[in-house]
Amino acid sequence: MSQQKSSSAPDAEPPSNAKGDPWHAFGYLVSGVMVYGFVGWLLDRWWDTEFVVAIGILTGAGLGIYMTFMRFNRPSSTPPSGQHGAAGPDEQDPH
Repeated sequence: MSQQKSSSAPDAEPPSNAKGDPWHAFGYLVSGVMVYGFVGWLLDRWWDTEFVVAIGILTGAGLGIYMTFMRFNRPSSTPPSGQHGAAGPDEQDPH
C-alpha cells in the first residue's frame, strides 16, 4: 500500500483574503449571552429579583456583537503588495 499526499491538504494559516470565520462570530454571541445571562441569573438569585437575567442576556448579546464587529472590521496587518516594510533603495537610513 502506498500513501499519497493530498494536494488539497489544509494550510497552517487561513488565506489572507478571508474576512473571518463565521464560527468566531457565533462563538462571541453565544458565549456573551451565556456568560452575562448566568451572571444576571446569579444576581437575580442574590437580590431576589426577576429582571437582571434579561439585562444580562441583552448585555451579553450586545457585547458579542461589538466583539464581532471589532474583530472582523479591523484593517489587515499585512502591508499592500509591493511594500514589505523594509527601506527601499531611495529610503536608506542616513546613519
